[in-house]
Order: sequence, then C-alpha cells, then structure tokens
Amino acid sequence: MQFELTREYIDEIKRVIEEKNEAEAIGLMEELHPADIAEIYDELSIDEATFLYLLLDGETAANVLAELEEDDRDRFVKALPAEVVAKKFIDKMDSDDAADVIGGLSDEKQEEILSHIEDIEQAGDIVDLLHYDEDTAGGLMAKELVIVNENWTVLTCLRELSRQAEDIDEIYYVYVVDDDGILKGTLSLKRMILSPTSAKIINIYQPDVMSVHTDEEDEEVAHIMEKYDLVAIPVVDSIGRLMGRITIDDVVDVIRDEAEKDYQMASGLAEDVEASDSIWLQTRARLPWLIIGLVGGIFSAMVISVHEKGLEHTPKLAFFIPLITAMAGNVGVQSSAIIVQAIANNSLGFESTFSRLMRELGGALINGLTCSLLLFLSTYFLTSNSVGLTLSISVALFAVIILQQLLEP
Repeated sequence: MQFELTREYIDEIKRVIEEKNEAEAIGLMEELHPADIAEIYDELSIDEATFLYLLLDGETAANVLAELEEDDRDRFVKALPAEVVAKKFIDKMDSDDAADVIGGLSDEKQEEILSHIEDIEQAGDIVDLLHYDEDTAGGLMAKELVIVNENWTVLTCLRELSRQAEDIDEIYYVYVVDDDGILKGTLSLKRMILSPTSAKIINIYQPDVMSVHTDEEDEEVAHIMEKYDLVAIPVVDSIGRLMGRITIDDVVDVIRDEAEKDYQMASGLAEDVEASDSIWLQTRARLPWLIIGLVGGIFSAMVISVHEKGLEHTPKLAFFIPLITAMAGNVGVQSSAIIVQAIANNSLGFESTFSRLMRELGGALINGLTCSLLLFLSTYFLTSNSVGLTLSISVALFAVIILQQLLEP
C-alpha cells in the first residue's frame, strides 16, 4: 500500500519524539518503505531525525540513509559520531551507496568512519570508489558482483556463486574473467544449471558483453543502458579488467538529475536549486537570466521610444506590442525546449546544419503564416482598425515568429 505523508502524521511523529516514546515511534514506522521514512525526515530537525534513526534496525537504517537527498544526508551524517555511522549504516550498505554517503564529508571524517569498519575488504572497496569522480562510471559502480573464472567447472561455479551471493541483493549477471581478471563475457544462470557439472565455463559462457570504462561519463552510461534496455552493465579499467557493475537503480538517479538540469536550463535557471533552498541560493540561480531579460526589455523600450512619433500618430499600434512580445517569448521557449530535449535524448543525430535550418525555416513559415492570418482576420473583422494597421501588425508578428524560431536554437 502506498504511503501518503500528511500534516497529521508529521504532527503525530513529532509528538512521539517529544515524549521519547520509542515503542510508539517504532510502531509508526515499522510498515513503511525506506523511501517513505526518508520523506518523513525532510520534515524533521536533525535532533528529531536522529532520535528516529537510532531506533531503526541496521538494514532499514542503511536503506533510509541511501534514500535521503544528498544535502540532507550529508548534514545528518555530520551530526552523528563516526563509529555510529560505520557500524550502524556503512556495514549494511553496498559499496557504491557507502561511498556516496561518506564522499561528501571531510577527509578527516572519512578516515575516522573507515577506521571503524570491521570488514577490511569492504573498507578497501569504498576507498577505491572514493578515488573516482562521482560523475563517471567509476563513481557510479558497486564492487559487489558475481565473478567466475573461465577455467572453472560448473560445479566450482555453483559453489562459488553460493558464497559470493551472500553479499549481493540482486544477481543480474554472472561475469566471466580470465586468470588476469580481464572481462571475457557473461554466463546465464539457466545455462549453468542445465550444463553438466563437469563442463568448463569457457565452453558455455556468452563472449559478447557490453561494458563501459571507469572514466566514462555517467550521462553516457545512462544513455547506453537506456538504449539497450540493460538492467546492469560491467565496468572495466583501461586494460579490460573487471572493476565493478552499475545497476539500473543508479542510472535512474542519473536520468532524473539530468532531466532536472535540462528543465532548469529551459526555465532560465543558472544552477540546480530546490524549493527548500535558501533565498540566497535561489536568487543566485534566478537573477542572471532575469538581468538578461531586463537588458532585453530596456533595449526593446529604446527601440519603441525611437518610434514615439509614429505611435502618437497611430496610438492603436501600442495595443499590440504586448501581444507580439508575448508571442516571441512563447516561440523562444518552445524552440529552447525542443533543442534541450534533443540534447538530453541524444537525438540531434548527424543532420547537417543547413538541413536543420531548412526544417526550422519551414516550421517557422507555417507557424508565422497561420498566426499572422488569424491575427489579421480577428483584428480586421472584430475591430474597426484599418487595413493598413491590421496588415502592419500581422507582418510584424510574422517577422517576429520567423526570426525567433530561427535564432533561438
């Protein structure tokens, strides 16, 4: 059943926290998904969230921490002792989520948390991931995956699979490597089960495997997985050694982040902001484009002032200035949105600039003629304006639509 966060629920949670009623707090959260609990934390102070957090079991606490927004998560982790973060949360997390959690902390805090992780292999995996840029495949990948050697038998693989699977939530693929750790291909579980236990992996694995390098940009990784409908993709280094895997849940986050950036770009925001951000951050993101718009408006006013005598002679022209400028803005927003969407989807292709310009010109002519004709007919027949005035504003609208649609992309 889907959870719906309400003000009544938040008030109830706050009351329970204020009364330090641990049993009731656990009862209010025990049926909730980690993502729902993370949503609750957005409405609480650090002290209130900490009280609830420490009541959760280890696995749930780790999942909730991974679901929190990055800023909220960093602020929350900084408020907790390093030993609590390591033993209650990091120990229960996959390596990629753990690296995300401590990646935004200071070097001193990172070292302190890592020193309290009892599993040395896990700590080593996290350290390896922290060396990669967060916007690359290396920063996205997790170290938890099932690896078998091409020289093993099926029986050996089955035993190894049972051992390795203990630390992995979902097994999408079994990856095959050689003695040097070079990725050779994948092995399906069905093929493994149906093959004789004495069969060699080298004779039954699938050699054709798509992979990405550790320095591949996260946007490109998302594009590859989306294009080929992959639920997971292996990550290799410069010589082809298998380093980790990226799963679809990590890519969904990348796609969502890029969609938000594209929307903000089309909306005239200079940087990533949220509704809950400070006034200073929101102002810094919005003001640059507002200033550009102001400069454009001042320039337009200067152009109109030059024709002041013409407006005095035919004052009705002024009535149509807001209409023409609004139409220009609408055309510009539409053109920007189409181009931004094409860039996001990598659908611009290899079409020449001339071909693209001709297509835009054709669309501009159709849009301009249609809107200008509608303006001409409505203005001429529904008002007492002269043919000359009606024709002038229709031509002006046509010119604005043509120029705006051609110049905006």
